[in-house]
Formats: sequence, structure tokens, C-alpha cells
Amino acid sequence: MGCRLCEVACAVEHSKTKDPVAAFLEEDWEPFSHTVVEMIGPVSFSLSCRHCDEPYCVEACISGALRVEDDGRVVIYEEVCVACGMCVVSCPWGAIKPRKRDGVVKAAKCDLCPDREVPACVAACPNRALNFDTALGPGLEKVEEEEIIEG
Repeated sequence: MGCRLCEVACAVEHSKTKDPVAAFLEEDWEPFSHTVVEMIGPVSFSLSCRHCDEPYCVEACISGALRVEDDGRVVIYEEVCVACGMCVVSCPWGAIKPRKRDGVVKAAKCDLCPDREVPACVAACPNRALNFDTALGPGLEKVEEEEIIEG
């Protein structure tokens, strides 16, 4: 459908006020979504960080600002980021972008909305085209079940 509500929800979630009007009109920063809807002809898809098992961005980061957390999330520690851009060019998904906030440019990407049970983009999708699952969730159970049946 390409409605881009996921982009709006993400930008608002990562704003200072978390208010849709204030986030886009009153705050002194450029609204920025960590997810982007790409359009190829009639097909649209949401592009955001895949939180890879072996992330190239973490290996490429010269300052150690990108790290894999114990729960598998790939996070950027902004206070350590030197804005070298190595993570941006090393991400095969194009999911890391430079972001200017408070006059400073840093790398930015999906953080899976750690203060929420489900990321804002997933919750906002009216068509349920986006879903959120962990590596230990129902998707993995389905794969294991299929392997048992076929094996």
C-alpha cells in the first residue's frame, strides 16, 4: 500500500515530545524515521535494520559505537559515534543513515523501540504488513517443526 505510516510512527516515537504535531512542527530537529518505505513500481516495502547475526556494520565501526547486545539487538551508542560513515557504507541493506540532531551528525538506525513491547512502525501498520518476532519466537519454532517433519 505504501502509506508510510510506519515512517511517521517511527519519527514520532524517536522525537523528544512523542507528540505527532510537536514532533513535526515545534521541535528544533529534523524528523527522522529509522524505517523507510521503498517503492518499486506498484510494490512497496519497508526497509529497516535487520539486526544481523554477524553485522558488517559492527565490524566496520572504527569507534566501537555499534555493538550487539545480549538480546541480539544491534545498537548505536551515539556518545561514542564519530560519524565516520563506515557503518553506512558497510550495511548491505542500506539501513543506517547519517542523522543531524542538535547540530551534530551521527549514525542512526532502527533500535527496535526498546521502551515498547512492539516497535512503533509495526504497531502503526494498518495492513499488518510488518511484523516483529525474536529469533526465539514463533518463527523459529515453525522452522524447527518443519525440519522435524522433513527430517
